[in-house]
Amino acid sequence: MSTEPFPDIPPLYWSDALATGDARMDETHEEFVTQLAALRALPHDQQLAPYRALVAHTREHFAREERWMVAVGFAPDNCHASHHRQILDTMRAVEEHYLQGDHEIIERMAAALAEWFPMHAQTMDAGLAQHMRTVGFDSRSETLADPGRVRPATMTGCGSVHCS
Repeated sequence: MSTEPFPDIPPLYWSDALATGDARMDETHEEFVTQLAALRALPHDQQLAPYRALVAHTREHFAREERWMVAVGFAPDNCHASHHRQILDTMRAVEEHYLQGDHEIIERMAAALAEWFPMHAQTMDAGLAQHMRTVGFDSRSETLADPGRVRPATMTGCGSVHCS
């Protein structure tokens, strides 16, 4: 038996396999992965402040993607945005449990995020990035080259072929 916590969930490091093809999105994702790896390397008693920073980063990251989704024709309540809300709700609950004495919960959440993120990036986020390219959306300026190419609030899916 391994003495490492969560030996079946290896550390997550940024790689081309996580790239979506949108430079701004990929920069944000690389920041997330870097913060997550740093968090997982810390002892439990040093994890709260970096975890709070990761939650703040994730909140901003998801809000940005959700602005993009609406700009490129997704309904505000699409499944990708709903997935974001579920992840953030869980991340927020972790801090409360940590403060109540479960000092391993941040480690468990970080491991779960390391397991979850690659599939999310490679499906939902890659699908969003592809759709943004298709309609001519610039994620840096958050503008459409031709707004007539987008019908507002028509997409309820996540932009991925894996989303039902």
